[in-house]
Amino acid sequence: MELIRGYHNLQPSHNGCVATIGNFDGVHLGHQAVIGQLAEKASELRLPTVVVLFEPQPQEYFQQDSSPARLMRLRDKLMVLRRYSVDRVLCLRFDRRLAEMSAEDFIRTILVEGLGVRYVVVGDDFRFGQRRAGDFAMLQRFGERYGFVVAPMHTFSVDDMRVSSTRIREALAAGDLAGAARLLGRGFRMSGRVAHGDKRGRTIGVPTANIHLHRKVSPLRGVYAVEMFGVDGEPVSGVANVGTRPTVDGTRTLLEVHLFGFDRDIYGRHVSVEFLHKLRDEQRFASFDELRVRIDRDIEEAGAWLRVHGGR
Repeated sequence: MELIRGYHNLQPSHNGCVATIGNFDGVHLGHQAVIGQLAEKASELRLPTVVVLFEPQPQEYFQQDSSPARLMRLRDKLMVLRRYSVDRVLCLRFDRRLAEMSAEDFIRTILVEGLGVRYVVVGDDFRFGQRRAGDFAMLQRFGERYGFVVAPMHTFSVDDMRVSSTRIREALAAGDLAGAARLLGRGFRMSGRVAHGDKRGRTIGVPTANIHLHRKVSPLRGVYAVEMFGVDGEPVSGVANVGTRPTVDGTRTLLEVHLFGFDRDIYGRHVSVEFLHKLRDEQRFASFDELRVRIDRDIEEAGAWLRVHGGR
């Protein structure tokens, strides 16, 4: 899969494709259905598939700190899109210049001149361009002028409701990891590089792998039974805390994972943590001793759940 960063990096060789446009946050079952729809047309027209996405996501640009929790960082999104045989990803930097680009210029500059698109799949509620002036009907009109077809996304439902990133965020916030997995088509994971921490866990015999999430808002918080991928013997079972660690006056959100029966050095390793079951919310304890007692119980509860449900 080829990653193209910015429309200024489009080359003549990129001209001619079928494309879809969106955030693709989570690359859930609905997104996968769109990619499948696109792949069918690409095969028919003998053209490459292109996913056009934005970084940061538009809501993150406009709403700043009040934007919804992101399900995926760009790196994770690209890894999953590669799995579904997308040929190219055009990643557009969403900045003031793009935010102020008119809908007509977006179509002409990016879709027509840059990509030479022949077929576009978008939701019928898709809005784009300055002040969100562009819509599905505008795309169709310009398609007739420039020779490309605009098709609506096929709705994909689970439990008689449309699959969406919002539904997945709601499921995660409610601790319904099984429900989120049904919508994603796989377990929910967060990834990052293992970093050095304050090593408090080692003083009580509970070493942790510390992973900075690099997100303004985490889609989940609390203590979970998990499995880690990206280490020898994967997956390795464990218990994880996602939060700010209020008992030790933490400030930024951190993912801390204690792996069962694992003592290898994995500092600097890029790992992926799959969340299987929520044990409890994060809470502040009156003392570090109380926290240590609660951690011991978390380890017991996570181990018991994993033994019953097939964890390793």
